[in-house]
Amino acid sequence: MNTPHKGLDITTAKSSRLDQVDFDNLVFGKYYADHMMICDYKDGAWQTPQIMPYGPMEMEPSSKVFHYGQAVFEGMKAFKDADDKVWLFRPEDNFNRINISSKRMAIPEFPKEYFFDALNTLLKLDSEWIKKGDGNSLYIRPFAIGTEYGVSASPSNEYKFIIICCPAKAYYSTPVKVLISDHYSRSADGGVGYAKAAGNYGASFYPTNLAKEKGYQQVIWTDANTHEYLEEAGTMNVFFRIGDKLITAPTSDRILDGVTRKSIIDLAKHEGIDVEVRRIKVGEIVEAAKNGTLKEIFGTGTAATIAQISGFEQDGTFYDLPEVENPYNVKLKKMLQDIQYNRAEDPFDWRYAVETK
Repeated sequence: MNTPHKGLDITTAKSSRLDQVDFDNLVFGKYYADHMMICDYKDGAWQTPQIMPYGPMEMEPSSKVFHYGQAVFEGMKAFKDADDKVWLFRPEDNFNRINISSKRMAIPEFPKEYFFDALNTLLKLDSEWIKKGDGNSLYIRPFAIGTEYGVSASPSNEYKFIIICCPAKAYYSTPVKVLISDHYSRSADGGVGYAKAAGNYGASFYPTNLAKEKGYQQVIWTDANTHEYLEEAGTMNVFFRIGDKLITAPTSDRILDGVTRKSIIDLAKHEGIDVEVRRIKVGEIVEAAKNGTLKEIFGTGTAATIAQISGFEQDGTFYDLPEVENPYNVKLKKMLQDIQYNRAEDPFDWRYAVETK
């Protein structure tokens, strides 16, 4: 059935694929909800967004995204509370960031009304894909790609903005071990590190595979100029607890302005935890590990929420982190998730109610 709605064209799925999914044993990114949104950019304007059944789409082999990497994306989650109400977490931050990323990659910015109308409609249609319970969510992946065909090295004149959704559980179920990189870097000054550009992540896979061969799940990236400063952990922002102080690197044109990162900083300050946002030298963390003042390291991101790091290798030496009483990562994760699942007050006004009835 084709239905116009709030400036959207909607074609609903004939049947749901919910019964094909084992929600107790989810593999992240394997199953996708029944509907997706596609909006085309052509003739200098974004066209009417279309909601349609999730499925393959046809593209020219010469589409510029395949040749010049014009692609950006976001990661968001929808949560369902005990009363079956659906909530998004700071969605305006994600909307603003994908347009910041798009601008850096010469992709036209997407209209706010289209973005939120599409999100609300998708979540209403696929609300049964959002399961209640701690750790359960619907992961939302908005992305934009250059689709004009032709292999000339220039920005595309045509694009697709797409939103797909997949049910998710915790990304990391156990603490992870990491390798501090002393050769490879995630990004450089003047580059696209602050943008969620697809190529940032593709370029990280090879050094991450090298780390996995050594028994580590992720890499902590260092700066490209000297490899003296710690920046991000895998696809996450990273926090270090030395004594009772929480330290994280400042955002820059190399470091992503993570939504979870910002939230953890605000929650920690709200709890009276001393937070420092500053550059952190590898040597400082190694020295803290040696003298016993390094209490915790954890990564933050939409998919992972908070991922505890149990130890790290630097220059051939592995440093185990101690088990501490009342760890910050556990406390802050609970506070964050209590807001996301509508179990606690939201003094920051981060929750966004989705009308699904």
